[in-house]
Amino acid sequence: MKLFGFEIGRRSVETRASPEDPRVPVSAEGFLQYFGAQSGNLPVVTLDSAMQVPAFSAAVSFLSSSMANLPAHVYRSKGDNAERVGGKIQKLVNETPNPQWSSYGMRKYLWQGVFSQPGRGCAWIERNGSSIEAIWPFEHNRVTVSIRGGKKWYHSEGRDYPAEDVIDLPFMLKSDMVSVYSPLFLAGKAVQLALAMGDYGANFFAGGGVPPLALTGPLPAGKGGFAQALGDMKRAIEAARDNGDSMVPIPPDYELKPIGFDPDKGQMTEARRFQIEEIARVFSLPPVFLQDLTRATFTNSEQQDLHLVKHLIAQWARMSEEEFNLKLFGASRSNRFMEHSLDALQRGDFTSRMDGYSKAIQNAVLTPDEARALENRPAKGGAANDLHIQGATMPLGSQPNAAQPPANDDNENDGADAA
Repeated sequence: MKLFGFEIGRRSVETRASPEDPRVPVSAEGFLQYFGAQSGNLPVVTLDSAMQVPAFSAAVSFLSSSMANLPAHVYRSKGDNAERVGGKIQKLVNETPNPQWSSYGMRKYLWQGVFSQPGRGCAWIERNGSSIEAIWPFEHNRVTVSIRGGKKWYHSEGRDYPAEDVIDLPFMLKSDMVSVYSPLFLAGKAVQLALAMGDYGANFFAGGGVPPLALTGPLPAGKGGFAQALGDMKRAIEAARDNGDSMVPIPPDYELKPIGFDPDKGQMTEARRFQIEEIARVFSLPPVFLQDLTRATFTNSEQQDLHLVKHLIAQWARMSEEEFNLKLFGASRSNRFMEHSLDALQRGDFTSRMDGYSKAIQNAVLTPDEARALENRPAKGGAANDLHIQGATMPLGSQPNAAQPPANDDNENDGADAA
C-alpha cells in the first residue's frame, strides 16, 4: 500500500506463547485444575442415590418413624388442669386426617420430607368455615414458598395457599425465612464420599477381588504382539478366577504389579465407618441408632437412648406441637391444644414402663385405674380409683408426739428392785 508515494505496510503482530492451557480456562472455577490439581470424580448426589447409602437411609427411616410413632392428643384446659377431648379434631390429628391417609402414614411422610429432601414437610388444612374437615399432605418437591406483601404463601399444583392453612415443618430455615437447608445438602460431601467408597468396593469385588494390574517386562515386537500378550494375560487371570485357582502362570521375565492403593492402607473400612458418624452428626443422632456399635457399651448406649429423647425427639415434638396448635386453633386459640405423648417411646420396654407406673402409684401421681387406662386395661373401681401413698409419708407438722424413751436396761438398781 502506497501513501504519498511511500510504501506503507502493516507491522506484523508479535505472537507469544500463552501460558494458558486452552483445554483448561484460567478462571475461578478452574483455578486449581489449571495448576494440575484435578477434581475428584465423585458421584452426583440425588435423593435416590443418597438413599442407597445405608447410614443416610437408616437415619431418615428411623427419625421419621419415631416421630410418626408419637401419639398426638388434643386437650382442653380447665383452670389449672387439662382433660383429653375426643370428637372430630382428635380423630383428624391422631387417627385419620383424611379418607386416604392414616395419621401415622401422613405424619411419617411429612417427616420424611423434613429429614431428606427438600428439608420440609407441608400439609394443607381443609376448612369449611371454622370447621376443620381434613388435613392433606403436599408432595414434597411441588411446593414453593414465597413472601408477598409481607405474608407467606405456599404454591402447589397451580394454586396458592395462605400460611394460616398450611402446616409447615422445616428442617433448618435460611436467612430469608423461606428457603430451607435440607439434611441432604448439609451431608452432601459425606454422602458423596460414602457413595464413592461403595462404588469402589463394589467394582473391586465384582472383579473377583483382582485390582487393576500392570504387566511389566520386555515389550513384544510390534503393536499386535503387545495386544496379544495383554490378551493372553487377561484370559489367564480370568480363567484362574473362574476356576478358583490360587496361581496364575506368568511368562518368564514378566511381573504383575497392582495399580492404585491398597484398601487396607487407604483405611477404607475406617473411612466408611467414619462416614456413619458424619451423617449421624447432621441429624444430631447418636451413632448407636445407625447400628454403629464400635464404641458402644451397656452404659453409654443407655445414655445415648436418653440423649435421643431429651435432645432430639423432644425438640422436634415441640416444634410439631406449636405448628399444629398455631395452624389448627389459631394464634388466639382459646383453651384447646395438641400435645405429643413421649410415653409411646417405651411401648416395647415393659420393665421400665411397669417400674414407672409403680413409682407413680406409690407417690400419689397416678391412681391404679389411671395406670391401667394407659395400658388399655379396664378400670377396677373402688380403691383402685383413689390416690395411694406409702404409710410412712405424711404432711409436715402432722407427725404424732414423740413416744416415751425406752427403759434403761443398764440401771444398777433393777436387780435390787426385783429382789
